[in-house]
Amino acid sequence: MAGATLRRVWQALGPGLVTGAADDDPSGIATYSQAGAQFGYALTWTMFLTLPFMAAIQIISAWIGWQTRKGLAANLARELPQPLLLSLIALLVVANTINIAADLAAMGEALKLVIGGPQVFYALVFGGICLILEVFVPYHRYAGILKFMAMVLLLYVAAAFTVNVPWGEVVRATLLPAVSFDRDLILTVVAVFGTTISPYLFFWQASQEAEESRLSHRIRHGKTPKGAHFGHIVTDTWIGMIFSNLVAFFIIVTTAATLHVAGVSKVDSAAQAAEALRPIAGNLAFFLFALGIIGTGMLAVPVLAGSAAYAAAETFGLRGSLELPASRALGFYAIVGAATLGGAALTATDIDAITMLFWSAVINGVVAVPIMLAMMWVVTRGVTGHPLAFPRWIKALGWLATVLMALTVGLLIWSSVTGNT
Repeated sequence: MAGATLRRVWQALGPGLVTGAADDDPSGIATYSQAGAQFGYALTWTMFLTLPFMAAIQIISAWIGWQTRKGLAANLARELPQPLLLSLIALLVVANTINIAADLAAMGEALKLVIGGPQVFYALVFGGICLILEVFVPYHRYAGILKFMAMVLLLYVAAAFTVNVPWGEVVRATLLPAVSFDRDLILTVVAVFGTTISPYLFFWQASQEAEESRLSHRIRHGKTPKGAHFGHIVTDTWIGMIFSNLVAFFIIVTTAATLHVAGVSKVDSAAQAAEALRPIAGNLAFFLFALGIIGTGMLAVPVLAGSAAYAAAETFGLRGSLELPASRALGFYAIVGAATLGGAALTATDIDAITMLFWSAVINGVVAVPIMLAMMWVVTRGVTGHPLAFPRWIKALGWLATVLMALTVGLLIWSSVTGNT
């Protein structure tokens, strides 16, 4: 009985879980590790503050995709001037490619730490594996692979319990955060928010729900999908976002309890965080952290490449779907390949990984605000005679998330202008 219940729960999870897990990519792990190393438990509260806003904007993205059976770019094209849309999609593709490069570099470095060998070669191999899976495995099977790989993130929960954590202090810092206007702390909060609420996640989940909707529509022989699916999307998305933010919470806790306590306050990459853990927390914590970097990278790289391909294909009217074979969607898979291989090629250059992460965060932040504004406008107006009914609390949280992201970008620009990046 318990096994059957677990199977039903597992089958009910889908794009929301995968999207949430993809948010904890190696780039995100580096950001959360830096937060824990530099400020201890002082920023654990951010994971709970961002959760409702993150969930609301992802639910909105998902429902737009399900209801219209089209991805986010196709819907935004109705609301945005074409030059603005083209600019946003171009920036999204560039940011995703840079992010892929940073993730592949971290994966290669993590494997080098575990078994030795050439880091760049490992990064290229990981990029090739991700590309082969995305091109040659149909969506309905590939979604199951991604869902299974999301469980790799549980390694970070396990890592937290291999070290000595003063949980009373963690709870106090989380529930009663100390107010500070320290510039470094503000910048780290901005980085955490920007990492947690990212445009590629909007496009990915909308496209995956559109895929699910089209498959469901065909199975029902042309009947319109029922509005009851909204409840499924809400549940799936909340589970995915809670899972994502809890994992991030445990990463902050683990690095705070080890690196911060040991006086290590600067982390330049996820792999460096893993390496720094070994002499402080032991081989088990190091191994779990490094293995998690590789696993979550294998999940995130296809999501980054896929979201770029969906957005670009819809913008230019190309046929695009992970359910189609490559021969029937050449343009779509060409974009997938260009983003993945372009990212892999960047790992072989002398460009610093931190520089790539910084510019990826900047571009993502700049792109997120107009996209979120357009999404909320779609929600408010409806789509060409097909109103998108949302509970008021989701609309309110969606608008608040947009304001929060705008403030985040404002702080990021302010820090850049004043020379504090």
